[in-house]
Amino acid sequence: MTGSRVGLLLLPWVLVLGGCSWIYGEDGLFPDNTDRYQEAPELAVIEVPDDVNTVALDATYPIPDVQQSFLLESEFEVPRPTPLTGSNAYDTVRIQRLGDESWALVAVAPGQLWPQVRAFLTSSQIGVAGSDAESGLIDTQYVTLQDRPLPTRFRFQVDTGVQRNTSELHIVQQNQSGTDAPWPAASDDLELERTMLRNIAQFIANSAEAAPVSMMADRAMGDQGRVTLEDSETQTRLVLLLPFNRAWASLNKALPEAGFAIDDKNRSEGLFYLTFVGPQEEGDGGWFDWMWGGEDEHPLADQQYLLKVASVEESRMVISLMASDGGPVERRDQQALLTLVKGTIN
Repeated sequence: MTGSRVGLLLLPWVLVLGGCSWIYGEDGLFPDNTDRYQEAPELAVIEVPDDVNTVALDATYPIPDVQQSFLLESEFEVPRPTPLTGSNAYDTVRIQRLGDESWALVAVAPGQLWPQVRAFLTSSQIGVAGSDAESGLIDTQYVTLQDRPLPTRFRFQVDTGVQRNTSELHIVQQNQSGTDAPWPAASDDLELERTMLRNIAQFIANSAEAAPVSMMADRAMGDQGRVTLEDSETQTRLVLLLPFNRAWASLNKALPEAGFAIDDKNRSEGLFYLTFVGPQEEGDGGWFDWMWGGEDEHPLADQQYLLKVASVEESRMVISLMASDGGPVERRDQQALLTLVKGTIN
Protein backbone atom coordinates (compact mmCIF):
# COMPACT_ATOMS: atom_id res chain seq x y z
CA MET A 1 0.00 0.00 0.00
CA THR A 2 2.78 2.32 0.85
CA GLY A 3 4.62 1.53 -2.38
CA SER A 4 1.58 2.32 -4.52
CA ARG A 5 1.12 5.66 -2.79
CA VAL A 6 4.72 6.60 -3.58
CA GLY A 7 4.21 5.66 -7.19
CA LEU A 8 1.08 7.76 -7.41
CA LEU A 9 2.86 10.75 -5.87
CA LEU A 10 5.75 10.54 -8.32
CA LEU A 11 3.58 10.07 -11.37
CA PRO A 12 2.59 13.76 -11.78
CA TRP A 13 6.27 14.82 -11.69
CA VAL A 14 7.16 12.27 -14.33
CA LEU A 15 4.38 13.59 -16.53
CA VAL A 16 5.51 17.20 -16.03
CA LEU A 17 9.17 16.45 -16.76
CA GLY A 18 8.25 14.39 -19.77
CA GLY A 19 6.26 17.29 -21.18
CA CYS A 20 8.98 19.93 -20.79
CA SER A 21 10.04 19.63 -24.43
CA TRP A 22 6.46 20.30 -25.47
CA ILE A 23 6.04 23.29 -23.15
CA TYR A 24 9.49 24.91 -23.36
CA GLY A 25 10.78 23.61 -26.69
CA GLU A 26 13.64 21.25 -27.51
CA ASP A 27 16.14 23.24 -25.38
CA GLY A 28 14.10 22.63 -22.25
CA LEU A 29 13.59 24.93 -19.29
CA PHE A 30 17.24 26.15 -19.19
CA PRO A 31 18.49 26.55 -22.80
CA ASP A 32 22.18 27.12 -23.58
CA ASN A 33 22.45 30.71 -24.80
CA THR A 34 26.23 30.85 -24.86
CA ASP A 35 26.48 31.86 -28.53
CA ARG A 36 23.23 33.79 -28.82
CA TYR A 37 24.99 37.13 -28.31
CA GLN A 38 26.30 36.87 -31.87
CA GLU A 39 22.73 37.11 -33.15
CA ALA A 40 21.71 40.01 -30.94
CA PRO A 41 20.95 43.22 -32.89
CA GLU A 42 22.55 46.55 -31.94
CA LEU A 43 19.80 48.89 -30.74
CA ALA A 44 19.78 52.67 -30.93
CA VAL A 45 20.47 54.64 -27.75
CA ILE A 46 17.29 55.50 -25.87
CA GLU A 47 16.29 59.10 -26.35
CA VAL A 48 15.38 60.95 -23.17
CA PRO A 49 14.34 64.55 -22.49
CA ASP A 50 17.14 67.13 -22.21
CA ASP A 51 16.44 67.78 -18.52
CA VAL A 52 16.98 64.12 -17.54
CA ASN A 53 20.37 62.71 -16.49
CA THR A 54 21.56 60.08 -19.01
CA VAL A 55 24.58 58.75 -17.12
CA ALA A 56 22.77 55.52 -16.30
CA LEU A 57 22.24 54.91 -20.02
CA ASP A 58 25.94 54.72 -20.92
CA ALA A 59 26.93 51.57 -22.78
CA THR A 60 28.11 48.82 -20.44
CA TYR A 61 30.27 47.19 -23.14
CA PRO A 62 31.07 49.95 -25.63
CA ILE A 63 32.23 48.93 -29.09
CA PRO A 64 35.67 50.50 -29.76
CA ASP A 65 36.31 52.45 -32.92
CA VAL A 66 38.18 50.50 -35.59
CA GLN A 67 41.23 52.38 -36.85
CA GLN A 68 42.36 52.01 -40.43
CA SER A 69 45.80 50.54 -41.05
CA PHE A 70 47.78 51.57 -44.09
CA LEU A 71 50.75 49.78 -45.61
CA LEU A 72 53.92 51.70 -46.37
CA GLU A 73 54.11 52.96 -49.91
CA SER A 74 57.52 51.35 -50.36
CA GLU A 75 58.06 47.61 -50.40
CA PHE A 76 58.87 45.98 -47.10
CA GLU A 77 61.02 42.89 -46.74
CA VAL A 78 61.12 40.78 -43.59
CA PRO A 79 64.62 40.98 -41.99
CA ARG A 80 66.82 37.94 -42.35
CA PRO A 81 67.35 35.87 -39.19
CA THR A 82 70.38 36.93 -37.17
CA PRO A 83 72.94 34.37 -36.01
CA LEU A 84 72.95 34.09 -32.21
CA THR A 85 76.74 33.96 -32.22
CA GLY A 86 79.36 34.04 -34.90
CA SER A 87 79.71 31.74 -37.85
CA ASN A 88 82.39 29.89 -35.90
CA ALA A 89 81.47 28.68 -32.43
CA TYR A 90 83.91 29.78 -29.73
CA ASP A 91 84.94 28.24 -26.43
CA THR A 92 83.15 28.95 -23.18
CA VAL A 93 85.91 31.37 -22.07
CA ARG A 94 88.32 33.33 -24.22
CA ILE A 95 90.80 35.97 -23.04
CA GLN A 96 90.84 39.08 -25.21
CA ARG A 97 93.45 41.83 -25.29
CA LEU A 98 93.57 45.33 -26.74
CA GLY A 99 96.73 47.26 -25.92
CA ASP A 100 97.27 46.99 -22.16
CA GLU A 101 93.63 46.09 -21.53
CA SER A 102 92.66 42.43 -21.05
CA TRP A 103 89.30 40.84 -20.32
CA ALA A 104 87.60 37.46 -20.46
CA LEU A 105 84.83 36.84 -22.99
CA VAL A 106 82.47 34.24 -21.51
CA ALA A 107 79.75 32.45 -23.48
CA VAL A 108 77.12 32.71 -20.73
CA ALA A 109 74.67 35.43 -19.70
CA PRO A 110 75.75 37.89 -16.95
CA GLY A 111 73.32 36.33 -14.49
CA GLN A 112 75.22 33.05 -14.85
CA LEU A 113 78.71 34.56 -14.72
CA TRP A 114 78.06 36.55 -11.51
CA PRO A 115 77.72 33.52 -9.16
CA GLN A 116 80.73 31.88 -10.81
CA VAL A 117 82.91 34.84 -9.83
CA ARG A 118 81.57 34.63 -6.27
CA ALA A 119 82.27 30.88 -6.21
CA PHE A 120 85.85 31.45 -7.42
CA LEU A 121 86.53 33.93 -4.61
CA THR A 122 85.07 31.55 -2.04
CA SER A 123 87.16 28.61 -3.24
CA SER A 124 90.28 30.84 -3.29
CA GLN A 125 89.55 32.06 0.25
CA ILE A 126 89.53 35.70 -0.88
CA GLY A 127 87.17 37.80 1.20
CA VAL A 128 84.58 40.07 -0.45
CA ALA A 129 84.57 43.67 0.77
CA GLY A 130 81.53 44.75 -1.22
CA SER A 131 79.37 43.86 -4.21
CA ASP A 132 76.74 45.53 -6.38
CA ALA A 133 74.79 43.21 -8.67
CA GLU A 134 73.11 46.09 -10.51
CA SER A 135 76.52 47.49 -11.53
CA GLY A 136 78.14 44.07 -11.87
CA LEU A 137 80.90 44.94 -9.37
CA ILE A 138 82.62 42.72 -6.78
CA ASP A 139 85.42 44.22 -4.66
CA THR A 140 87.72 41.97 -2.64
CA GLN A 141 89.46 42.61 0.63
CA TYR A 142 93.22 43.13 0.69
CA VAL A 143 95.09 39.82 0.56
CA THR A 144 98.79 39.00 0.91
CA LEU A 145 99.99 36.89 -1.98
CA GLN A 146 103.09 34.74 -2.09
CA ASP A 147 106.25 36.61 -3.20
CA ARG A 148 104.37 39.94 -3.11
CA PRO A 149 105.68 42.59 -0.72
CA LEU A 150 102.41 44.55 -0.53
CA PRO A 151 98.86 43.40 0.15
CA THR A 152 96.67 43.71 -2.90
CA ARG A 153 92.96 43.76 -3.76
CA PHE A 154 90.93 43.20 -6.92
CA ARG A 155 87.79 44.62 -8.49
CA PHE A 156 85.80 42.29 -10.76
CA GLN A 157 83.46 43.89 -13.30
CA VAL A 158 80.81 41.65 -14.90
CA ASP A 159 79.33 43.26 -18.01
CA THR A 160 77.15 42.26 -20.95
CA GLY A 161 79.01 40.95 -23.97
CA VAL A 162 78.68 42.18 -27.53
CA GLN A 163 76.65 39.15 -28.61
CA ARG A 164 73.45 37.98 -26.95
CA ASN A 165 73.87 35.64 -23.96
CA THR A 166 77.57 36.47 -23.56
CA SER A 167 79.43 38.32 -20.83
CA GLU A 168 82.69 40.14 -20.28
CA LEU A 169 84.78 40.00 -17.13
CA HIS A 170 87.22 42.84 -16.43
CA ILE A 171 89.64 43.00 -13.49
CA VAL A 172 91.41 45.94 -11.85
CA GLN A 173 94.23 45.26 -9.36
CA GLN A 174 95.41 47.72 -6.69
CA ASN A 175 98.30 47.59 -4.24
CA GLN A 176 97.69 48.73 -0.68
CA SER A 177 99.07 52.17 0.15
CA GLY A 178 99.18 54.28 3.29
CA THR A 179 95.91 55.99 2.44
CA ASP A 180 92.51 54.67 1.43
CA ALA A 181 93.00 55.44 -2.25
CA PRO A 182 90.14 55.11 -4.78
CA TRP A 183 90.26 52.43 -7.43
CA PRO A 184 92.68 53.31 -10.27
CA ALA A 185 91.63 53.39 -13.91
CA ALA A 186 94.30 50.75 -14.71
CA SER A 187 95.90 48.07 -12.56
CA ASP A 188 99.02 48.83 -10.54
CA ASP A 189 100.50 45.50 -11.70
CA LEU A 190 99.34 44.39 -15.15
CA GLU A 191 101.06 41.01 -14.87
CA LEU A 192 99.27 40.25 -11.60
CA GLU A 193 95.97 41.31 -13.17
CA ARG A 194 96.51 38.94 -16.11
CA THR A 195 97.49 36.09 -13.82
CA MET A 196 94.27 36.54 -11.86
CA LEU A 197 92.28 36.73 -15.12
CA ARG A 198 93.80 33.46 -16.38
CA ASN A 199 93.07 31.73 -13.06
CA ILE A 200 89.42 32.76 -12.91
CA ALA A 201 88.95 32.01 -16.64
CA GLN A 202 90.15 28.45 -16.03
CA PHE A 203 87.81 28.13 -13.04
CA ILE A 204 84.84 29.35 -15.09
CA ALA A 205 85.65 26.97 -17.95
CA ASN A 206 85.80 24.02 -15.55
CA SER A 207 82.52 24.85 -13.78
CA ALA A 208 80.44 26.27 -16.64
CA GLU A 209 78.01 23.34 -16.93
CA ALA A 210 77.00 23.40 -13.26
CA ALA A 211 76.87 27.18 -12.83
CA PRO A 212 73.80 28.64 -11.05
CA VAL A 213 72.03 31.83 -12.12
CA SER A 214 71.74 35.10 -10.22
CA MET A 215 68.31 36.55 -10.99
CA MET A 216 69.30 39.97 -9.60
CA ALA A 217 72.38 40.26 -11.80
CA ASP A 218 70.47 38.87 -14.78
CA ARG A 219 67.70 41.50 -14.44
CA ALA A 220 70.19 44.33 -13.91
CA MET A 221 72.51 43.59 -16.83
CA GLY A 222 70.30 41.66 -19.22
CA ASP A 223 71.50 39.44 -22.06
CA GLN A 224 70.62 41.40 -25.21
CA GLY A 225 74.19 42.18 -26.18
CA ARG A 226 75.69 45.43 -27.41
CA VAL A 227 75.26 45.12 -31.17
CA THR A 228 71.94 45.63 -32.94
CA LEU A 229 70.76 45.76 -36.54
CA GLU A 230 68.70 48.86 -37.36
CA ASP A 231 66.55 48.70 -40.48
CA SER A 232 64.70 51.59 -42.15
CA GLU A 233 62.95 51.98 -45.51
CA THR A 234 66.18 53.03 -47.21
CA GLN A 235 69.11 51.77 -45.15
CA THR A 236 70.31 49.02 -42.83
CA ARG A 237 73.10 49.69 -40.37
CA LEU A 238 74.73 48.25 -37.27
CA VAL A 239 74.80 50.04 -33.92
CA LEU A 240 77.68 48.92 -31.72
CA LEU A 241 77.83 50.08 -28.09
CA LEU A 242 81.62 50.15 -27.78
CA PRO A 243 84.28 52.87 -27.82
CA PHE A 244 85.93 53.47 -31.18
CA ASN A 245 89.23 51.70 -30.42
CA ARG A 246 87.46 48.57 -29.26
CA ALA A 247 84.92 48.68 -32.14
CA TRP A 248 87.68 49.10 -34.72
CA ALA A 249 89.68 46.18 -33.33
CA SER A 250 86.58 43.98 -33.15
CA LEU A 251 85.64 44.71 -36.76
CA ASN A 252 89.22 44.10 -37.91
CA LYS A 253 88.89 40.56 -36.56
CA ALA A 254 85.19 39.99 -37.38
CA LEU A 255 85.18 40.99 -41.06
CA PRO A 256 87.36 38.09 -42.32
CA GLU A 257 85.23 35.67 -40.28
CA ALA A 258 82.14 37.10 -41.98
CA GLY A 259 83.56 36.39 -45.46
CA PHE A 260 85.24 39.72 -46.30
CA ALA A 261 88.80 40.34 -47.42
CA ILE A 262 90.20 43.60 -46.00
CA ASP A 263 91.96 45.27 -48.93
CA ASP A 264 92.83 48.48 -47.10
CA LYS A 265 91.72 50.60 -44.16
CA ASN A 266 91.81 54.21 -43.03
CA ARG A 267 91.50 54.39 -39.26
CA SER A 268 91.37 58.17 -39.08
CA GLU A 269 88.36 58.17 -41.45
CA GLY A 270 86.85 55.03 -39.96
CA LEU A 271 86.86 53.20 -43.31
CA PHE A 272 87.43 49.57 -44.27
CA TYR A 273 87.96 48.80 -47.99
CA LEU A 274 86.51 45.33 -48.52
CA THR A 275 85.97 42.60 -51.05
CA PHE A 276 83.29 40.06 -50.26
CA VAL A 277 84.59 36.56 -50.94
CA GLY A 278 81.78 34.58 -49.31
CA PRO A 279 82.04 31.26 -47.46
CA GLN A 280 85.38 29.59 -48.11
CA GLU A 281 85.01 26.23 -46.38
CA GLU A 282 82.93 23.34 -47.62
CA GLY A 283 79.56 23.25 -45.88
CA ASP A 284 79.55 26.97 -44.99
CA GLY A 285 77.09 27.94 -47.72
CA GLY A 286 73.90 26.54 -46.23
CA TRP A 287 72.69 29.87 -44.82
CA PHE A 288 73.60 31.64 -48.09
CA ASP A 289 71.88 28.95 -50.14
CA TRP A 290 68.63 29.60 -48.27
CA MET A 291 68.97 33.36 -48.59
CA TRP A 292 69.83 33.58 -52.27
CA GLY A 293 68.12 30.51 -53.66
CA GLY A 294 70.81 27.81 -53.55
CA GLU A 295 73.12 29.13 -56.27
CA ASP A 296 76.48 27.40 -56.67
CA GLU A 297 78.41 30.67 -56.68
CA HIS A 298 77.50 33.45 -54.32
CA PRO A 299 75.94 36.33 -56.30
CA LEU A 300 77.88 38.97 -54.33
CA ALA A 301 81.26 37.25 -54.59
CA ASP A 302 84.11 39.60 -55.61
CA GLN A 303 81.96 42.67 -55.00
CA GLN A 304 83.86 45.57 -53.39
CA TYR A 305 82.46 47.69 -50.57
CA LEU A 306 83.25 50.44 -48.09
CA LEU A 307 82.44 49.92 -44.42
CA LYS A 308 82.12 53.16 -42.49
CA VAL A 309 82.49 53.33 -38.69
CA ALA A 310 81.05 56.61 -37.39
CA SER A 311 81.24 57.68 -33.75
CA VAL A 312 77.87 59.05 -32.59
CA GLU A 313 78.79 59.07 -28.90
CA GLU A 314 81.86 58.01 -26.93
CA SER A 315 80.64 54.41 -26.73
CA ARG A 316 78.13 54.28 -29.59
CA MET A 317 79.31 53.48 -33.12
CA VAL A 318 77.15 53.38 -36.25
CA ILE A 319 78.39 51.03 -38.99
CA SER A 320 77.22 51.47 -42.59
CA LEU A 321 77.91 49.51 -45.77
CA MET A 322 78.42 51.41 -49.05
CA ALA A 323 79.50 50.63 -52.58
CA SER A 324 83.20 50.99 -53.39
CA ASP A 325 82.55 54.46 -54.86
CA GLY A 326 80.62 55.58 -51.78
CA GLY A 327 77.21 55.09 -53.40
CA PRO A 328 74.28 53.17 -51.94
CA VAL A 329 73.99 49.40 -51.79
CA GLU A 330 70.71 47.58 -52.40
CA ARG A 331 68.97 47.34 -49.04
CA ARG A 332 68.52 43.58 -49.29
CA ASP A 333 72.28 43.15 -49.70
CA GLN A 334 73.02 45.61 -46.88
CA GLN A 335 70.76 43.65 -44.59
CA ALA A 336 72.24 40.26 -45.46
CA LEU A 337 75.92 41.27 -45.34
CA LEU A 338 75.65 43.33 -42.15
CA THR A 339 73.82 40.44 -40.51
CA LEU A 340 76.90 38.32 -41.18
CA VAL A 341 79.15 40.97 -39.65
CA LYS A 342 76.86 41.28 -36.64
CA GLY A 343 77.15 37.59 -35.92
CA THR A 344 80.98 37.63 -35.78
CA ILE A 345 81.67 40.77 -33.68
CA ASN A 346 82.81 40.16 -30.11
